[in-house]
Amino acid sequence: MLMTKERRPAIRTLRGWALSVLQEAGAIHECEEHGWAQDRADPHARHRAFELARHDPPHGVSADQAVAEINDVLDSIGDSCPECSDEGQ
Repeated sequence: MLMTKERRPAIRTLRGWALSVLQEAGAIHECEEHGWAQDRADPHARHRAFELARHDPPHGVSADQAVAEINDVLDSIGDSCPECSDEGQ
């Protein structure tokens, strides 16, 4: 039987790649109802995401650029869904 390594899906943007890495590492998750990315505030998962970025950046992107994008994405999302917060009002 032929065994192949599972490949990550092709990502079209650096931000999309960063979101994928953060989700794979368990650093973020999606709101089940609305789909917004939410920060899990898990330092170990963040560390895994940064390690993935350093050691396996996308083709044509430096490790420093990959780490910077992970930081940018983490800075842009919160720990709660904005739509779930609005429903309580």
